Amino acid sequence: MGSPPAKTAGTASPSRACNDVLLVASPDRPGVPQALPDVRRIVSAHAQIVGEMPTADAPLPAGVEFCRAVAIGGDGTFIAIARRLIDRDVPIVGVNSGRLGFLAEFDPASLERHAAMVFGPEPMLRQRIVMQVRVRRADGTAVEPEIAVNDAVVTSGPPYRMIEARLRFGGDVGPDISGDGLIVATPTGSTAYNVSAGGPIVHPDVEAFVVTPNAAHSLAFRPIVVPSDLGISIEVVRANEGTTLVIDGHVNIILRTGDRVDIVRYARKSQLVGNPDGSYWGTLLSKMRWAAPPNYRERGA
Repeated sequence: MGSPPAKTAGTASPSRACNDVLLVASPDRPGVPQALPDVRRIVSAHAQIVGEMPTADAPLPAGVEFCRAVAIGGDGTFIAIARRLIDRDVPIVGVNSGRLGFLAEFDPASLERHAAMVFGPEPMLRQRIVMQVRVRRADGTAVEPEIAVNDAVVTSGPPYRMIEARLRFGGDVGPDISGDGLIVATPTGSTAYNVSAGGPIVHPDVEAFVVTPNAAHSLAFRPIVVPSDLGISIEVVRANEGTTLVIDGHVNIILRTGDRVDIVRYARKSQLVGNPDGSYWGTLLSKMRWAAPPNYRERGA
């Protein structure tokens, strides 16, 4: 297990300075080879690197304890390691070398500037709710539950005919949906597939889930925001051969007619170390181009 959780912004921290760090970096990913030497140097000046993982899916170092994980890559790398470390209460430091880096808040320069805070006893932590997703088969058997940091998506799959699903919220009957599928997203994942499908952006401090239809065969089915402590069930009424549950774009589970996807809030939160130079609103503006206006011509041109 890692050290006790460090503080969230504005609270006292019971933890000590971090001495042991796990480094997660794939040298085959674009940008990682350029960033890796600087990150190693910065971390080594403040802590000890006790293990390195070439990918977020690689085996965790056996018998090694660590109090921070530094993940170099894009948001996919960050999400993958967050899913694996959530039960360890280990804060994750994201160093972006990907295209967007919405969750990975640092680059080598800002990591060096704030290294004393990042590896000290009082890091700025952002705690995010996540989902536990379990498939219950029509015959009553259950698939091992998975953690979703971003979203759980039921998608039609080949041969890409419309599928049908029935929703329940906390045991109460909700609507049926016909279409290409359904997205259930955390606030963290609300800026991913959810927003592309027309769902709302939800601030990550709001403890709620978003349910967004994907190409619903209805003009009246709109996205809905529900409390995170309200369990969500999706029963597959009609499926295609390739109908699939996709978790964080990483885990794929084939679904059949009569299967049910149960989604609840997980007991623990993921923890990421925040960059004091940034803000959520600034990230929306700079990286998501929130409310960016059209490109106007000069008058008279």
